[in-house]
Amino acid sequence: MDKILNYLGLARRSRHLIAGTDSTITALQNNKLHLIVLASDASLSTKDKVIKKAFFYKVPVLDIYNISSISQATGIKNPVVCGIDDLGLAKAILEIKES
Repeated sequence: MDKILNYLGLARRSRHLIAGTDSTITALQNNKLHLIVLASDASLSTKDKVIKKAFFYKVPVLDIYNISSISQATGIKNPVVCGIDDLGLAKAILEIKES
C-alpha cells in the first residue's frame, strides 16, 4: 500500500474522512472539504456529479484508486466517494501525488 492510501486510513481513524456520495456532497456544499477521493471505477453519473460540484467549489479531486483499494485502506465497505475535511492531511496527500 502506498503513502496516499496510508493517509486515507489515517484520516478514517482520526475521523477526518467523510464517506458516501451524499455525505461528501453535503460537506462540500458546506465548505468543509479540502480534498475528494473518487474511485476510478465509479459510475459515470457519480463521477460527473462529483467532479462538477468539486470544480464549482474549487476542491481538488483524486481519482487514481479503485473501490477495492480505497476499501482496504479505510475499512469502509465499497466507498465510491470520500472527502477529507482536514487541511493538513489534504495538503500532505496532494504533495505526495505531485511528487
